[in-house]
Amino acid sequence: MPVQTGGPSPGKRAHHTTLSTDRSIMATCDTCGNDYDKTFTITRGEQTGTFDSFECAIQATAPRCARCGCVIIGHGVEVSDESFCCANCARRSTSAPLTDSA
Repeated sequence: MPVQTGGPSPGKRAHHTTLSTDRSIMATCDTCGNDYDKTFTITRGEQTGTFDSFECAIQATAPRCARCGCVIIGHGVEVSDESFCCANCARRSTSAPLTDSA
């Protein structure tokens, strides 16, 4: 049975991610190519992917920092439609007056 996650936060764009599992079908992970009976799919907007692990799903779907290129798994920072992993990267790439939490 699919599990629906996500949704609009105050001041944010609405998006929904659907996770589903079907253990009766062998599927191939889109990231690593592993044939696995416990794959799951993630659908965001019109894009759908099949994965055998969260690690593969993150590598394929998570945004990358516009400055250092690391995978943004947490909230990150958005400035002018660019995503950054932290305030430091955002500050170094833009003129935004951002600070990290203490």
